[in-house]
Amino acid sequence: MKQNRREFITKIAAAAAAIPFAKIHRPAPGNSSAERFPVRLFSKPLDEYDFSFMCECLKRSGIGGFDLTVRPGGKVIPERVENDLPRLAEEAEKYGLVLDMMVTSILYPDEEFTEKILKTASMAGVSHYRLGWAEYEPGVNIMKALQGYKYAMKGIAGLNEKYNIRGGYQNHAGTWIGGPVWDLYELLKDLPPEFIGCQYDVRHAMVEGTNSWILGLKLLLPMINSLAVKDYTWQTVKGRPMAVTVPLGEGMVNWDLFFGTLRDFNVSAPVTLHVEYPWFSKAEEGYSLIRKQDIIVKKLKKDMDFLNGYLSKYNLV
Repeated sequence: MKQNRREFITKIAAAAAAIPFAKIHRPAPGNSSAERFPVRLFSKPLDEYDFSFMCECLKRSGIGGFDLTVRPGGKVIPERVENDLPRLAEEAEKYGLVLDMMVTSILYPDEEFTEKILKTASMAGVSHYRLGWAEYEPGVNIMKALQGYKYAMKGIAGLNEKYNIRGGYQNHAGTWIGGPVWDLYELLKDLPPEFIGCQYDVRHAMVEGTNSWILGLKLLLPMINSLAVKDYTWQTVKGRPMAVTVPLGEGMVNWDLFFGTLRDFNVSAPVTLHVEYPWFSKAEEGYSLIRKQDIIVKKLKKDMDFLNGYLSKYNLV
């Protein structure tokens, strides 16, 4: 999520310096599953429902667990993370699901809830999380801005090591840091990949680099610690082009090149499935909760079948 700080470049240097990297004496975090690409659901489109409903949707659709929103306005808000996150992890386990990924708004190590979230999440079994998105401040030199935020990332990496958890910065289309994708290499190249890296989003990468995205993917491969998957197509809205998210396989993402590259470079990473298209038509909005759940499950199964088909096609299971 967006954070806006005028002191973008200088504020964090002291805080980061206070959390130096120690030599690693324990294993880097990872998923305990034997799967190379365990699939989790980014929970945002289901957050309005109670957690048992969410678990039933995942169980019926064949998705193994959650990439849960733990951020302001999310399923778990930072103020309640110590109470709610462990409770939901236990509830998910009753359904045979895992809660080992989360989405946060974390951008700085010294923010009020950063350390509390990471400590609680690690104890609850979360191994991977997504950070928030940082902005390029107007009027600030781009390379200077990157170096400034790198101080923050160094501090976050130190906390990740402390709590044995792995953070990933998502590339996102637009003028954020990470929008061009290539800037993430400059941001991450000197940081420990065991604890801080990139959550690579092929949809956003292709929106910003329709033909050149594969170069950015190859550049970032050593830094990728999770993958976000969704599809898109272009539409004209009020005379301007707009990227619109659609179900997997109904858009423009070059899945063969994407999964073939992951295979060729022997990549393994957890996958977060993003459903950012509407669940229901206007008529379906008035359906009962049971009928709505059937529609949700059908759409999730369709996306999962597509994803599993490509994972099998490229021997990634």
